[in-house]
Amino acid sequence: MARFLAGASACFLLMTGAFLFWQSRAEEAPLLPAAPPPRSAGGGPLVRLPEPLEATPKSREERRFSRADKDKNGRIEREELFGPRRKAFAKLDANGNGTLSFEEWAGKTIDKFNGADKDRSGWLNPTEFATTAPPLPKKTRCSC
Repeated sequence: MARFLAGASACFLLMTGAFLFWQSRAEEAPLLPAAPPPRSAGGGPLVRLPEPLEATPKSREERRFSRADKDKNGRIEREELFGPRRKAFAKLDANGNGTLSFEEWAGKTIDKFNGADKDRSGWLNPTEFATTAPPLPKKTRCSC
């Protein structure tokens, strides 16, 4: 019985779609005259501004490289790349054995949730959730 109803419903939907498609065919409209060329406020021809330049993929990669190059010597060393990750891993590795178990990760995550849940409701409202965001990096001033 259910297969019969499903087939009838599918048939009805296909017929409705075909009818709507048939009714929506476009009719040819008369062509409009061409628009006049744009003019500036003074009545003269419009001055075209140059297109704004877009960031190239190379410049994006250069910025990314610059962020990773902490000592700005033009090369990224192992400690510059892995140092921040190693520090974050060490915070999660409670027993300091160099491996992260599920219990260590879950314990830190539950502690973070409980610390953010100020009203002990079991869920985080937007204000409480905002406290779980990682701290923003300190901006250093350029000594140029």
